[in-house]
Amino acid sequence: MIETDFARTDLWFMLRGAGMTLTLTFWAVLGGTAMGFVFGVLRAVAPTWINALLGAVLDVFRSIPLLIQFILANSFKSIVGLDVSAFTVACVVLAIYTSAYCAEIVRAGMLAVPSTTRRAARSLGMTWWQDLRYIVYPIALRVSLPSWVGLTLGVMKDTSLVLWIGIVELLRASQVIVTRIQEPLLVLMLCGLIYFLMSYPISRLGAYLESRWRDDD
Repeated sequence: MIETDFARTDLWFMLRGAGMTLTLTFWAVLGGTAMGFVFGVLRAVAPTWINALLGAVLDVFRSIPLLIQFILANSFKSIVGLDVSAFTVACVVLAIYTSAYCAEIVRAGMLAVPSTTRRAARSLGMTWWQDLRYIVYPIALRVSLPSWVGLTLGVMKDTSLVLWIGIVELLRASQVIVTRIQEPLLVLMLCGLIYFLMSYPISRLGAYLESRWRDDD
């Protein structure tokens, strides 16, 4: 019989940490997708100089490790005297970081639409906005969905870095329990299982939407 000091309260503590992970993921993906859509459209249709300038700014957030961004943003908050919580800092940093990647997903999806298709739409009398709304966006959405799902799952795992600014999410909760009961194998296996249970529905939803769209073609 296996003996363990892992208690029901420990599982509840991990589940509360998982709730924080999901909350951070929700706000990061919501804000990052909204900003990334705007940035991606601008990069796809704006003049060259705007595209280059915006691309350079987004490259900064893609190039600097997320952990450094968390620490710098949290320190900057204290330096300038902003009265915001670590949770707010985490959501903002994660949203900007997500938007930098989402913008490229949106841009690539829009540029994947053949120019001949767009010319055909315009020849049928569609305006530039109608072309984007009824032709480009639906096709780009189908092209971009797999990458967006992968980005969402990646952001969920990246939330583990917020432990460095004092937020107790799933991984941090697991570390606290490991320190107390000294059973890392059991605790980390449970942690991995919870991450899987949170991620699996998202990946299945993406696969379901892809299959539905293929059936509609």
